[in-house]
Amino acid sequence: MMDEGRELSMTIAQVVQKLKGTHLHSQLERQAKECLHKPEIKLECLKDDVRDFLRNSGWEKKLQNAVYRELHVLPPPSHPAAPPEHIKEPLAYMRKAQASWEKRILKSLNSMCTELGVPLARKRPVSEQKELLSKWNEMGTDEPDLSHFRPVYAPKDFLEVLISLRNPNCDNSDQANSKSHWSLIQVPLNVKDIPELREAFTELDLTSGQLGIDDHTNVLPDMFESEHFSIGKKVLIEQDSAAAEQYSRQGCPTGLRAELWALILNVTNEPEDIMYYEQLKSGVVHHDLLVDNLIYKDVKLTASNDDYYFVFEDYLYQVLLCFSRDTMVLEHFSYNSATPPKSYIRGRLGVEEYAVVYPPNGVIPFHGFSMYVAPLCFLYNEPSKLYSIFREMYVRYFFRLHSISSSSSGIVSLCLQFETLLQTHLPQLFYHLREIGAQPLRIAFKWMVRAFSGYLATDQLLLLWDRILGYNSLEILAVLAAAVFAFRAENLMEVTSLAAAEAVLADLSTLKVMPLLQIFLFATVI
Repeated sequence: MMDEGRELSMTIAQVVQKLKGTHLHSQLERQAKECLHKPEIKLECLKDDVRDFLRNSGWEKKLQNAVYRELHVLPPPSHPAAPPEHIKEPLAYMRKAQASWEKRILKSLNSMCTELGVPLARKRPVSEQKELLSKWNEMGTDEPDLSHFRPVYAPKDFLEVLISLRNPNCDNSDQANSKSHWSLIQVPLNVKDIPELREAFTELDLTSGQLGIDDHTNVLPDMFESEHFSIGKKVLIEQDSAAAEQYSRQGCPTGLRAELWALILNVTNEPEDIMYYEQLKSGVVHHDLLVDNLIYKDVKLTASNDDYYFVFEDYLYQVLLCFSRDTMVLEHFSYNSATPPKSYIRGRLGVEEYAVVYPPNGVIPFHGFSMYVAPLCFLYNEPSKLYSIFREMYVRYFFRLHSISSSSSGIVSLCLQFETLLQTHLPQLFYHLREIGAQPLRIAFKWMVRAFSGYLATDQLLLLWDRILGYNSLEILAVLAAAVFAFRAENLMEVTSLAAAEAVLADLSTLKVMPLLQIFLFATVI
């Protein structure tokens, strides 16, 4: 292990390297040079005067927020001699499983391409470009024939891969009677027990004020909400990402949520951000990609049929089509266990210099992918801002829900966390459902892989996502999934089939997220 001093210096070096060459870096340089002409800047104390100027003019805070953002996405420090793949994912069997899964996805995409005779990419004729541009804000009215296109994969296909995961160095034969063999997930990862979760989510305890709880025991709801709102306004005035993150652990008021999330994610909507979005839009207009059809199909199958989200159909096309062409997304593969898929120029298969990442952002959409964007449409009506928020949410959190890794926020750990919580605290229910062929994970997986989007009422979903941002973790998804089963335990104990169990849990739209989480975490007897 590295000592703390060396670890810190490596982290600092990484952050400095990441920020060099960014727009913020050039802005800071320009501001520092301009302030040299001010009469209050003295040569004998130049360094201190420039620093004071940058602090007083708000630039120091912007730099702090940028550094804080980089610390959120940096992979954990590793030994200097560790190969790059170990930084992405330390466990070899996880890397192997992810690589194998990627081959399956590519095979599915390529076979669809061959069957339908559709190229992976083509330049649009000028007439088609003009037509697309003219209906950019009403793409939902377009009805292309998508009957022959199918999702590359659905969450249930991905679950089967996770169920088959095994650590070749771990022999489970000696534990044939252990509870772990009730589970579908059979990998030895460390997940938190209830005391550890209570410590991690301490702000959710029963005595703390929370947005999303109607009757606090020690705090009158109106008094708490009024005070919480005024604190939120102060946080926004301060423009401090870390303070906003801490604040959102108790929920964000509806009127402040959009600004608070943008602050936490360090997303701005400066002219250069708008220009970048317009460049991506131009890429959509000029070139047609096979994945565009997958995006159209997914939106039609999911959000367009959702009572909450169908009105945002146009926004979803705009954001997702631009996202597929955004090469900035590729940066997250430095800390993602996945590798961006590559395509080869015709006739040059296997020749590396003729390989290109496809799609340009390296992310092949799957069934339900558009639901990561849909809830954000309630908060942001400016397409460029909506786009930037979604991209940052994706590269921080959502990619972990469809990548095989050992991360505590990764989907494998979430599945294991969910099953462990149920087995430990509701063993009779777990055993009953398993015996009737209704393994709980088969029901809960679709909730977690979509971060509950499309399952909870939107106001409840946004309260849940407040906490994902506040704790910088997806672990709360597994806790909520277990809490849902605990809440419906009495009905579930009476079912005798998978279909009946699914029926009991078919509608989550009436659930109140925060009381469920609080009761499950802090009222459970341990």
